[in-house]
Amino acid sequence: MGQSSSLPAETKEREYAGWQLAAKRLLDFVAALTLLVLVSPLWLFIVLWIRLDSSGPAIFKQTRIGLGQKSYTIYKFRTMVQNAEALMKDKLEKVKDLENFVFQEKDDPRITRSGRFLRKTSLDELPQLLNILIGNMSLVGPRPEVPELVKLYTPEQLQRLNVLPGVTGLAQINGRSELTLGETMTYDLKYVHLWSFWLDLKILWKTVFVVFTGKGAY
Repeated sequence: MGQSSSLPAETKEREYAGWQLAAKRLLDFVAALTLLVLVSPLWLFIVLWIRLDSSGPAIFKQTRIGLGQKSYTIYKFRTMVQNAEALMKDKLEKVKDLENFVFQEKDDPRITRSGRFLRKTSLDELPQLLNILIGNMSLVGPRPEVPELVKLYTPEQLQRLNVLPGVTGLAQINGRSELTLGETMTYDLKYVHLWSFWLDLKILWKTVFVVFTGKGAY
């Protein structure tokens, strides 16, 4: 009989998770840097289109809550009118039922003409490649939450903040904007509990098809 390893089972598990986390970070950095170079001409076109379509900056910045309940600035292409955030903040402050809350409405009048196309194709998320390079986001993970909603989280729901937020995740390949916050939370917690590098690769593969069809995006 061969000799058994002297390492405890929990130590092995930590080491296994360690190399997977390293692989995840390497994939994030290389993919984000490569995509930024490849889409730079498209980035310029989108900036010009947004500025011509409506008044205001092309890049939208907002405070979100990420890993370890730490706040950071997220970057997106602006898809709404300039005062949209103030209108949404008023709506968020009145939220009492997280389970049935829907973050985005299909016919939201605040969305600009260019914004509808950018949301449908998910091109509005491109600036988050900068967040990935910085290290406060990943390609895959729960979508980063706004502070107003995190304040309403239960202890169980706070577990979704135990991993880096991502550009795509289980919720994004299973309904996207069509999901209630409660349904999204279920997918996010499932991701946290089942996470592996291989699960990330599976989600990225399925995301390609979801983005191509535009299903659930508005």
